[in-house]
Amino acid sequence: MSHWNIMKNIELLSPAKNLECGIAAINHGADAVYIGASQFGARAAAGNSLEDIAALVQYAHKFWVKVLVALNTVLTDEQLPEAEKLIWDIYNAGADALIVQDMGILKLNLPPIALHASTQTDNRTLEKVSFLQDVGFSRVVLARELTLKQISEISSKTDVELEAFVHGALCVSYSGQCYMSEANCSRSANRGQCAQYCRLPYHLLDADDNVLVRNKHLLSLKDLDLSDSLKEMMDSGVTSFKIEGRLKDADYVKNITAYYRQKLDAILEGNTNYQRTSAGRTTILFEPNPEKSFRRGATDYFLHGRKPDIAQLDTPKSLGEPIGKVTYIGRNFFELQNGMTLNNGDGLCFINKHGDLTGFRVNRVERKQIFPAEMPKITDGVMLYRNQDQAFEKTLKGKTSERKVGIAILFKEIPTGFSIKLTDEDGITNTLDAEYDKQPAQKPEVVNDNIKNQLSKLGNTIYEAIDIQIEIDSPWFFQASQLGEWRRQAIEKLDNAREKAYVRAPKHEIKPATFPSKKLTYLGNVTNKLSEEFYREHGVEEIMPGFEVKAEEGVPLMFTKHCIKFTMGWCPKEGYKATFKEPLYLRNNDQVYELAFDCKACEMRIRKT
Repeated sequence: MSHWNIMKNIELLSPAKNLECGIAAINHGADAVYIGASQFGARAAAGNSLEDIAALVQYAHKFWVKVLVALNTVLTDEQLPEAEKLIWDIYNAGADALIVQDMGILKLNLPPIALHASTQTDNRTLEKVSFLQDVGFSRVVLARELTLKQISEISSKTDVELEAFVHGALCVSYSGQCYMSEANCSRSANRGQCAQYCRLPYHLLDADDNVLVRNKHLLSLKDLDLSDSLKEMMDSGVTSFKIEGRLKDADYVKNITAYYRQKLDAILEGNTNYQRTSAGRTTILFEPNPEKSFRRGATDYFLHGRKPDIAQLDTPKSLGEPIGKVTYIGRNFFELQNGMTLNNGDGLCFINKHGDLTGFRVNRVERKQIFPAEMPKITDGVMLYRNQDQAFEKTLKGKTSERKVGIAILFKEIPTGFSIKLTDEDGITNTLDAEYDKQPAQKPEVVNDNIKNQLSKLGNTIYEAIDIQIEIDSPWFFQASQLGEWRRQAIEKLDNAREKAYVRAPKHEIKPATFPSKKLTYLGNVTNKLSEEFYREHGVEEIMPGFEVKAEEGVPLMFTKHCIKFTMGWCPKEGYKATFKEPLYLRNNDQVYELAFDCKACEMRIRKT
């Protein structure tokens, strides 16, 4: 159960499309990074070689940062032996944990690597999380739809680590429960190949074919931003805060990781309940701003209960930051109300009168007048957004952060020469003894300063000297090169000691467990014999094949807490009396979907007609 009297480790978990993004995440303060392997990751376009994973691990572990590898697709019988070999390779590359969806993996011959239950395993009930804990998962990635109260309940009755998304794109469906892409074009979301039908525009029709809403992105959610709720989430039991974005570039990773690092540091400073999990102090050398990276607006989703404005109906693209309304339109320029600083080359956009996103580039700015490269069809009072900030992008290409592990240095005289004792901020210590033929110094007054100066030259290492003590009997002569060589040897020794001290988390213990249900439909995503065996061993009696194996006709393709009726202000629970005839339908060209509303559970289901 949750033990509140001990310090809880708090982890900032950042995405890594590749090695470059992973290193950027670490340098900007991530306590852990997650990256896809060469195959079987839920972002098929973000695979990485074992060499790159090993290189990332080597860099990460210097700062005691964890590397989690995503292997979170459902697998076929033929793929299981391949997956087993890959898992051993990942373990031997030094990775700290494996993020998995397919329960067949638990029946393989696995190395002693920690297992994390992917959000794709649909983790939204206490019963499911308890089950996953008992079958050997050391961490469960919670469903994004949970409220603080639900998270608290799960946390108070389990002792598994809880990870939650705090930032980035939202799937409109419960994770792992969306089959739209597989049904329409045989690209399975559960196999990392989602075609994002949720981002398309749809007409909303009633049962009599009347168009209630025309050409809106009715399933496209805003992006998640829980940056103002981190302390509440900690107090509810979340220990790992996850940024979504394994398809995002290094600039996104730098900006968003730095933003959350600063937010978390402000909470952790002086707090006796929580501490960060990795080593080193991160100095951010720019002003992070999430509005300057790709984002579709922002929502806290269901964390504090249902809100009406979780979807961004006008566009699935990045709007960027709001910069003000148009106040005056000239022949080839316009003016804005607030005079925010714009730069030549900035990208601006607005929603036009047809409800479409229109973008253009700034050619030049003269005082209040903004001259576009090509004058858009813009009207007075329209809200403009900046979705490309040239100055900010230039900043991100320079040096934007520094991460250093603090060390105390004691330089001491011993009978045969001198010793250098290094103690790092994690309490790891080592001493280098060096023999030296002592000669009196010609300038005794500068000896101590020279020693300090040489020992503090740690520029190309991960360390910074936070304290240097010198204990010598009399001022001896030292060559600068000799002191530099001792410093180098002592640092190398400390590197080795830190490497030896790093211990990967053990595999979670397995306890007897019964699955919460006796029957699994296609929603169980069982796509191989080992997965079926696993569930039978845990009390499931009836198992249907996963949708990717046998696509059932007429079943719901998506299950979501997002409700179109609620978004449009038509919720019967809120007292709305419908003026249209149900069922309602979504149409995009020749694709038509029927909507079903389960008002008791506050859920919507989507079925192809």
